[in-house]
Parts: sequence; structure tokens; C-alpha cells
Amino acid sequence: MRLDKFLKVSRLIKRRPVAKEVADKGRIKINGKLAKSSSDVKFNDTIEIRFGNKIVEVRVAELKEFTRKEDADKMYEMISETRITEEVEKLSSK
Repeated sequence: MRLDKFLKVSRLIKRRPVAKEVADKGRIKINGKLAKSSSDVKFNDTIEIRFGNKIVEVRVAELKEFTRKEDADKMYEMISETRITEEVEKLSSK
């Protein structure tokens, strides 16, 4: 399944064009490698998404073409959610 579609269906990102834009700006990694919106997502992959001042890391648990809102969070397992402070951001940009 394409990365942008997975993010939309799992409701990690609400709209597919937004998911595409985030991926194309280099804010998403799959298994530690920079990912494009067209990258393939497989079962058990680790996805790291950088939202403004936080980093969310999830593991793919299910792949479905469609899902109900109540079942969307079953498509992934939350590994970590880290807030980024200005100090950490300055160190990582060097």
C-alpha cells in the first residue's frame, strides 16, 4: 500500500494530499529511511512522522483499503511520541 494512502486510511493524517505534502518535504521515514508519498508500506514497518514540534513513531499492524473511524487506530501500534524542544532541534540541524 502507498504511504500516503496508509496515512489517510489509518487517520494518522486526515487527508491524502496533506500526507503527500508531508512526505515530499522529507518529514517521514520508513524503517529509518526517508520516504516519498509513493513508498510502499508493509506489515510491521516502522513509520516516523515529524509534525511541527513532535515526532510520532508507529508500527504498521494491519493494511486495509478502507476502514471505519473506530477501527482506524487498529492499523498501527504507537511506539513513541516525542516533543521536540528548540535545543534538540538546533543540535539535529548541525
